[in-house]
Amino acid sequence: MAKEREEIKGLIAARLRAARESSGLSQGQVSKKLKMHRPTISEIEAGRRNVTSEEMGHFANLYNVEVWWLSGADPEEKQDVAMARYEVAARHLSKMKEKDFDNLMKLLSTLKRPGGATDDSI
Repeated sequence: MAKEREEIKGLIAARLRAARESSGLSQGQVSKKLKMHRPTISEIEAGRRNVTSEEMGHFANLYNVEVWWLSGADPEEKQDVAMARYEVAARHLSKMKEKDFDNLMKLLSTLKRPGGATDDSI
């Protein structure tokens, strides 16, 4: 039971860290937005501090993800995790300027080619 609880705590910590990074926020930025101490964010993401349900809701709102995903629900459902990542990416893409989006698409098509891109081609 205790081992299972620690595994869930680790999964929540990893998902919180991944959601923050996908949102492009630093721990310091998150701490200011949520009015928490930066070391608290670090402790949560390291799995050394429990997260209250209220805090989980605040994180989900800030990162624009679902609480169920942050909470580690359905850990075997890799497709749900992939969809959440795609949704985060889509939100970022929708906020890009058209010129930046076009440049990104060119970069992605370069990376798709056999052999990928080199530093010189980017």
